[in-house]
Amino acid sequence: MSGGLRVADSFLVADGKVRGIELHRERFVGSCLAAGVDAAAYWDRQVGRLPGFGRWFPRFELHESGELAVQRRPAPPTGGRVRVAVHEDPDPRTEPRVKGPDLELLGKLKESAAHRADEILLLDQDGTVLEAAYSALAWWEDDTLCFPPSDRPLLPSVTARLLRRVATAQGTPVSEHPITPAELQNTTEAWLVNALHGIRPIHAWSDSAMDPLPNSHAPLWQSHLEALAQPL
Repeated sequence: MSGGLRVADSFLVADGKVRGIELHRERFVGSCLAAGVDAAAYWDRQVGRLPGFGRWFPRFELHESGELAVQRRPAPPTGGRVRVAVHEDPDPRTEPRVKGPDLELLGKLKESAAHRADEILLLDQDGTVLEAAYSALAWWEDDTLCFPPSDRPLLPSVTARLLRRVATAQGTPVSEHPITPAELQNTTEAWLVNALHGIRPIHAWSDSAMDPLPNSHAPLWQSHLEALAQPL
């Protein structure tokens, strides 16, 4: 494929059903429009061609050349708890609010921590946690579901938006505020969330011992997420 990656979007297709497909469309088409390309008709046409059986993780792409493409990839294994490390240096992304330009860089960053963690957390200039390389962040403080402030340099996460919808439907309080890595480790429970895995509870930090999370909220909320999947 010619040219670097300008915009990308991926989502899990399980037996023809997807969570938040309209939000993925909104994010991809909006980012493409900002880059000067109208991708709406292409998106709709290609989504209609996705398989209605099996598990897939397609990636829609806009390249620097202006060419649109889609990779119809089988879905990798999903789920599970996650061990994280912290990237202590400044956030290296050039366009944190657009999925695509920094994917290769983030892949290398995640790979650099693979010997000690499954994912790596990115920090804002004030040392608070933004998100992980390939996941958004959410955490619990007592009965309140919390997220980093939306005015920070964050990728607009579809899964985080869906979790907010679930929280509203369940009458669960939601809060936005900054949090340091040390504070995050002392919360009731913390999650990494994305379109592939849904919810993955953080159960260990770098070389620390694993937390079994016996009272995790994750299984119930994962079921709420999965119930949002709609036929393509």
